[in-house]
Amino acid sequence: MFRPLLAGATLGDRVRAAMGGLVGIAFTAAAAWAILAGWPGMPMLVAPMGASAVLVFAVPASPLAQPWPVIGGNAVSAGVGLLAAWAIPEPALAAGAAVGGAILTMSLLRCLHPPGGAAALTVAIGGPAVKAAGLLFPLVPVALDAVLLTLAGLAFHRLSGHTYPHRPAEPAVWRAPDEEDLDRALAEMGESFDIDRADLADLFHRVAAEAARRTAEERTG
Repeated sequence: MFRPLLAGATLGDRVRAAMGGLVGIAFTAAAAWAILAGWPGMPMLVAPMGASAVLVFAVPASPLAQPWPVIGGNAVSAGVGLLAAWAIPEPALAAGAAVGGAILTMSLLRCLHPPGGAAALTVAIGGPAVKAAGLLFPLVPVALDAVLLTLAGLAFHRLSGHTYPHRPAEPAVWRAPDEEDLDRALAEMGESFDIDRADLADLFHRVAAEAARRTAEERTG
């Protein structure tokens, strides 16, 4: 039940993600408050930023957590929610249209970001914060908060050693195993074989893994 959900996530990674969320949201709230101090009634922070922070700090390599999805997904979706609320008088239908329209729009604009659905729904169902911001809500505070959170993510991950925005590593160039790789693989297995097909396949995969590791070491060394 409590096995890791994320491949490669260590306890240290999880603690860093929690600290990132703390620092990121605190920075976003403080900076937004300073910027919006002269706008009475303007909301400082919107709830979808909490979900965005989970992606930015816990899974920074995810395509859904990159800067354009964070900023574009939230702001665009809030705009879609505003349009749905204006065009559809029935609240339940407007809420559904806002979320569905946000999913479609984000997909077309290549900024799919799950918290965007929450941004669209927040606008569609309205409330004092949305009414206070009026037509500016998709930009202020939504886009403003998203930009500030992204900046916090950039700084935090640079300090913590993660690459953000994520850049996939170049694939290792595979080459045929040589005798040294074979010797290391045999030593690792610690067995003598009158080898059959299954054992040979297993041995080949181990030899290939040693070759890939040696290639990576040579490229980084």
